[in-house]
Amino acid sequence: MAHPDIPKAARSKLKAHIDALEAQGVGVTPDASSRHLHNGIDTPLPPADLHGAYVNNRPLPTDGIADRRAWIVGSGIAGLSAAFFLIRDGHMPAGNITFLEEQAIEGGSLDGAGNAEEGYIVRGGREMEMTYQNFWDVFSEIPALELPEPFTVLDEYRIVNDADKNWSKARLLEKQGQIKDFSTMELSKRQQLEVVRLLLARKEDLDDITVEDWFSEGFLNSNFYTFWRTMFAFQNWHSVLEMKLYMHRFLHLMDGLNDMTSLVFPKYNQYDAFVRPLMNWLKAQGVNIQYDTIVENLEMETVGDNRTVTAIQCHGSEGDKTFNVGERDLVFITTGSMTEDTAYGDDDTAPELKENDEAGPSSGWQLWKNLAQQSDVFGRPEKFCGNIPGSTWESVTLTCRPSPLMDKLRELSVNDPYSGFTATGGIITFTDSAWLMSFTCNRQPHFPDQPDDVIVLWTYALLMDRPGDYVKKPMPECTGKEVLAEMCYHLGLIDQLDEVMAATKTRIALMPYITAQFMPRAKGDRPWVVPEGCSNLACMGQFVETHNDVVFTLESSVRTARVGVYSLLGIKKQVPDIYPGQYDIRRLLRATRTLNNDEAFLGEGFLRRILGGTYFEHILPLGPDEKSEELSRPGLFEQQVQALRGLVEDNHTLEEARDWVQGVLSKLRGRR
Repeated sequence: MAHPDIPKAARSKLKAHIDALEAQGVGVTPDASSRHLHNGIDTPLPPADLHGAYVNNRPLPTDGIADRRAWIVGSGIAGLSAAFFLIRDGHMPAGNITFLEEQAIEGGSLDGAGNAEEGYIVRGGREMEMTYQNFWDVFSEIPALELPEPFTVLDEYRIVNDADKNWSKARLLEKQGQIKDFSTMELSKRQQLEVVRLLLARKEDLDDITVEDWFSEGFLNSNFYTFWRTMFAFQNWHSVLEMKLYMHRFLHLMDGLNDMTSLVFPKYNQYDAFVRPLMNWLKAQGVNIQYDTIVENLEMETVGDNRTVTAIQCHGSEGDKTFNVGERDLVFITTGSMTEDTAYGDDDTAPELKENDEAGPSSGWQLWKNLAQQSDVFGRPEKFCGNIPGSTWESVTLTCRPSPLMDKLRELSVNDPYSGFTATGGIITFTDSAWLMSFTCNRQPHFPDQPDDVIVLWTYALLMDRPGDYVKKPMPECTGKEVLAEMCYHLGLIDQLDEVMAATKTRIALMPYITAQFMPRAKGDRPWVVPEGCSNLACMGQFVETHNDVVFTLESSVRTARVGVYSLLGIKKQVPDIYPGQYDIRRLLRATRTLNNDEAFLGEGFLRRILGGTYFEHILPLGPDEKSEELSRPGLFEQQVQALRGLVEDNHTLEEARDWVQGVLSKLRGRR
């Protein structure tokens, strides 16, 4: 992409407005949760969380951009996106951008490799949805993997997902392969109040509080929490603050949590679907990339509270090397790493983690630690990498030829797994598994070169320290064949195990920091994207602070990269806050009914009495098999008033809910 020079004639005609824009202060990262939405002369910019074509404008180049350089440490999705935004929105010549990558291949945690003979491997997968504003913005301009120009990755993605709705018919299994009822969240009234209390809590009041600190044991044993923890990989000892942020971020998807209807998936694995086309585009633009280069530290010049990176200290196959950084050059780093120090295994070999609790010499953790020693503004990496047992889980990729396992897979899939359409529709969880084991079959082929008779499955488990139900060892001590045996036991296939093993290859990835981003944290533990006082350094990825976004998503990596580019270049454009579904009354009402096990919630009868038969009746949630014309049927309001009265009079009523319910009843009586 050539650097666009603005013709002098056009610039002169817009000079007054360009000058006014340059003088205007623009908050690159607006916080919708701290603002009261209104229109007025004090709101010249779009609302903080406006999504759509209006916020997809292309900003003007900053002065002198052609003479500035950018150094990007790490070529994961955050680093690749930083380069994209530098080129497209920053107008930086691609030849001025250099990646420093410690591996021999780009992609970071977005990996996918192997072959049908030795076995394929993906360390993790990505559950995605439609409101990833920043991610889809990038891939709306990257050429498609299989369609000709001018089609993009987004165009290709839409064709696949619009024609093939995702859903699951076997989200939960028990008793060796039997489908368990997963139609409701299984939350009692008290447990629903625990969720509401978390949604209402201030973020500032949740520092270092865990999920099990906040929720009751009954909640932790509910369907809701099983859906939640296995879909997002939450543990009881993880941050309840992050769980809260997830609830707000994905509230609009609450009623698709149980059957996975809220999700969209790529056609192939994440490397081939996203990394390969984006890197191909960047290389075509002319970016530079140095592989096998570990960045150990950044040299900084400090004047008062201001810090400027002056050099990058590296180590590679040719020894130590230092890259000098100019005062106006930019440096982007990915702090921490979810997949660093991965231990691998296969059919006959169990993975072996390093014996010590210290992160390895790779750039992710060590670079962050070295920066944190220079200043508190870089956070406290030890909060995230200092408890390996608390952040570890293991995944196993299965390369499968026809066998009884594939026959069972057909029973549990919404389409024939060999058809190219949605198979399991996301993970299937064995609820009575000691390891809390889950597996999934995405659309096949999962790799472009995958033979027609091969299916790639992926399985993982959350509880690492317990013996299995069939293989009486913790999962990390097991070989691939033993993990496969445990899976076959829970599928009711143990009598056919030899036949399954003969047709299946396994490759294991044991990752000591895979949920490090969820560890309990407090204010100041993570650096902001541009740490306070830094003039030319931005941090990206899963271990940086944002106002409202979550971690462990492709969107959060891309968002942090975009914030870094806009902030360091002074681009006069906002990065939109998260999708505002949490403020949509339709989504709130739908989520409320979903949490109430898809039964009418308190007050729904009143809303139906007021809105039924009016223009706004469509905001009301429908019950199972309910028709729109039934919204205004009489009786529900009266039933709920009686139920509320009985609830208040019941000696077993929740103490914390009594005053609230009585107040609501008083208001209702006054309006009847």
